[in-house]
Amino acid sequence: MNFVGLLHSLGPLSIAGLAQGAIYALFALGYTLVYGVLRLINFAHSEVFLMGAYAALNVWGLFSLNQNSATPATVVVIGLLMLGLVAAIIASGATALVVELVAYRPLRRRNAPPLAFLITAIGASLVISEATGVFTHRSITGVPPLIRPADVVTFGNLHITNLQVLIIVLALVMMFGLDRFINTTRLGRGIRAVAQNPDSAALMGVNKNRVISLVFLLGGLMAGVAAVMYVLKIGTVKFDAGFDLGIVAFTAAVLGGIGNLRGALLGGLLLGVVENYAAEVFGTEYRRVIVFVLLIGVLMFLPTGLLGESLGKARA
Repeated sequence: MNFVGLLHSLGPLSIAGLAQGAIYALFALGYTLVYGVLRLINFAHSEVFLMGAYAALNVWGLFSLNQNSATPATVVVIGLLMLGLVAAIIASGATALVVELVAYRPLRRRNAPPLAFLITAIGASLVISEATGVFTHRSITGVPPLIRPADVVTFGNLHITNLQVLIIVLALVMMFGLDRFINTTRLGRGIRAVAQNPDSAALMGVNKNRVISLVFLLGGLMAGVAAVMYVLKIGTVKFDAGFDLGIVAFTAAVLGGIGNLRGALLGGLLLGVVENYAAEVFGTEYRRVIVFVLLIGVLMFLPTGLLGESLGKARA
């Protein structure tokens, strides 16, 4: 165990963990939104994220840039980032809607039991993942150098890079925007009404199917942004990348309080930091072990997670 190394590198590990945790948090929002409304664990959400990552990489690939290319001018970089974000958001949002329409809506019409939804979610996840692997040769590498990490803040051994700042700030902005949308808009009130009591919401004129589609779409949009951040940070995407990251994102949602938007943010950031600390102290092979030990420990004393408030009970 390397506690001395942890104390010496506490600052850098914390910043790197927050950047990683910001990706987890945005990813986790999809699980939280769907569970808050439908009480459904949408395991196909990991492939919603995957489609966004592949879409961004394919759009950037049209410009013949690779890892050895020179960094484009700032205006070009901003344009390419926006194109990547738009492509990822569209791809992830569309995938989420298709999953809802094709896999889940027919089951709701038949009043299928919860187990049927769970099995369908796993099946949809495997179908999309394996099909992606077949058509993309299992992975894409060679992310263009849109943002080369450069220090923007230096204090002792603490070095905060431009990429870390971008990821953390973008995640907080997206989280704030979603929180305001859910809590202050008419559509957001519809989401909260269906989450709290779908039958009463229907009597009040709320279209349940539209609300559910909107929830899947919003989760897809957040996953698309997370996918771009992941691609910029990691630099490669495999056909099964969504599954591994999805397990951690789901853990973040449960840790913060699944069904709670702010809980997803808290859980994601906390997991990112804890993972980095665990890797430094125990070695990288134990980082996920420590994360799940933390989850079990929290749920033993707080079964509903750290915040525990459901989407249906959220207030502005």
